[in-house]
Amino acid sequence: MSWLQLRVQTTREQTGAVEDALLAAGAVSVTMEDNADQPILEPAVGETPLWNNTRITGLFTADTDTDQATVIATASYSCVYPNQHLPSYRWEILEDKDWEREWMDNFHPMRFGRRLWICPSWKQPPEPNDVNLMLDPGLAFGTGTHPTTALCLEWLDSIDVKGKTVLDYGCGSGILGIAALLLGATQVIAVDNDPQALIATLDNARRNNIASEHIHTYLPEDAPADIQADITVANILAGPLAELAPTISKLTTEHGLLALSGIISSQAEELRQHYLQWFEMDAVVLEQDWARLSGSKR
Repeated sequence: MSWLQLRVQTTREQTGAVEDALLAAGAVSVTMEDNADQPILEPAVGETPLWNNTRITGLFTADTDTDQATVIATASYSCVYPNQHLPSYRWEILEDKDWEREWMDNFHPMRFGRRLWICPSWKQPPEPNDVNLMLDPGLAFGTGTHPTTALCLEWLDSIDVKGKTVLDYGCGSGILGIAALLLGATQVIAVDNDPQALIATLDNARRNNIASEHIHTYLPEDAPADIQADITVANILAGPLAELAPTISKLTTEHGLLALSGIISSQAEELRQHYLQWFEMDAVVLEQDWARLSGSKR
């Protein structure tokens, strides 16, 4: 079945009125997108930031009377902004697709470093004798396609993890911790504030034949206070990484190794200076507009 979508170009101040108008007209869902390439980074807790120029899209069933829906949307909008028409808009036909199938078809095996591959669980590894992590992200973030994840995977492939305990703080799909185990780590402690991430991490560990005693998942408030990780990786955001620095230092053993990502390049040096209180930090490594910080515990 095809769908119809009504796309409206608007401003941040008008988004609430436009959203209500589309729902009043019968939209089954409403989405908002940046309409001017304006990044939004690290919103505060409880904050729902919007772009100055926003594109709002209402999704409608194929049998919708577009003329009538436009009249209803305009009338609803006019209740908030009297004597004003609905902002610039257009109707489009959206062909129905199996979006999950399309995403799966476009997720291909990727190599990081010399020997580490991330492979979709539904495809054959291209190099069976290399280290192959079979991944199904589920509802959690982390496929290796984003530069922040790639930077951490390449770092893990470049160091000696054999026999080590690894802390994956902000584990997402578990990709970094599981990669460490496949590269030879003995134990991984995976921490995330999203319960879905912990589920995805354990599912992916089982998919890679990792025994349960080698990987332990925790919400932050439940993580043991006596963790002493030989290697700590945290792919989050610069703000939380700054706040977590004392905790990450406490959970990392003396001379333990550290890798941080999720950091845009302009934030990297300030965060690096912050971590110098606890770690000897290496030079910043950049990929596209993203950065990785690494170092060792003093």
